[in-house]
Amino acid sequence: MTGTPLRVGLVGYGLAGSVFHAPLIAATEGLALDTVVTSNPERQQQARAEFPDVRLAATPDELFARAVELDLIVVASPNKTHVPLATTALEAGLPVVVDKPVAGTAAEARELAALAEERELLLSVFQNRRWDNDFLTLRKLLNEGELGDVWRFESRFERWRPKPKGGWRESGDPAEIGGLLYDLGSHVVDQALVLFGPAASVYAETDIRRPGAETDDDTFIAITHTSGVRSHLYVSATTAQLGPRFRVLGSSAGYVKYGLDPQEAALRDGLRPGPGWGAEPESLWGRVGSGESPVTGGGRAEPTLPGDYPAYYAAVAKALLEGAPNPVTAREAAAALDVLEAARRSAREKVTVTL
Repeated sequence: MTGTPLRVGLVGYGLAGSVFHAPLIAATEGLALDTVVTSNPERQQQARAEFPDVRLAATPDELFARAVELDLIVVASPNKTHVPLATTALEAGLPVVVDKPVAGTAAEARELAALAEERELLLSVFQNRRWDNDFLTLRKLLNEGELGDVWRFESRFERWRPKPKGGWRESGDPAEIGGLLYDLGSHVVDQALVLFGPAASVYAETDIRRPGAETDDDTFIAITHTSGVRSHLYVSATTAQLGPRFRVLGSSAGYVKYGLDPQEAALRDGLRPGPGWGAEPESLWGRVGSGESPVTGGGRAEPTLPGDYPAYYAAVAKALLEGAPNPVTAREAAAALDVLEAARRSAREKVTVTL
């Protein structure tokens, strides 16, 4: 890519904006972080320290007042703002990247998709976990037929946080779209649908375990895919002993992988994409085999492919500059929201929901 970089306005400089979006945008050829929107003085100072040339705006209105100076808007603000901000950006003629979940409902996501299509603008959803090291490795194994026909996919995104941290992500106000079902659940459901196709039915259990917690902090989702694969997905803040990140069982072999992709921790520590990015030590590689437990040495070590979050924004830049495909469409995100909505209904009514 050559020429003047696309100027990016980033709305929000909390966890998503400061840890994920800003560093990845800045590391992407063809993109330039132009403006950060945050009203928090400490976050403004942080943004200026990390990106000395960045412009600051206290409100989205300030940003949209000079929309003609920008080429892409990234929405990394709280969930309840995703739809109104994305709508404003699209109506201003600007392509948009929205953090997951793109909306609170699948209907809203499809309305946004329709608006983007009508305006012939890119609307992409930041589902960065499609570029996790374990996910990339599993896709490789599936493409090569190493596991045979997959029967069951187990995915866990578990944490041990016995005390609530507060904030909108743990708010019980439905308008905030908080809770683990829509937070970590957005990741594990999206991964399952990408790997094994559409959902035919959904069963879920959601609980509020911790004293003082206001919304779900321990959730299980079971998906029966139209392909026949069953996905068992766990998201929790109350897991005292963490299970495998993936356990995938097929007709020929299984794949078991422990530990989270290292990219988030690296970004939190201030590291930036470069040589060796996303690699993990051999001691953390998963194992492929049959008939034995990986804990006792069963199977063979499977080299983990490097994680590659930078690939998402590289694909966004290529889509805008060269007309390449959108890496994650809003309609794909809407399909995941169909599952999340079905899971919420299933847990509430204690039924299996057919899609």
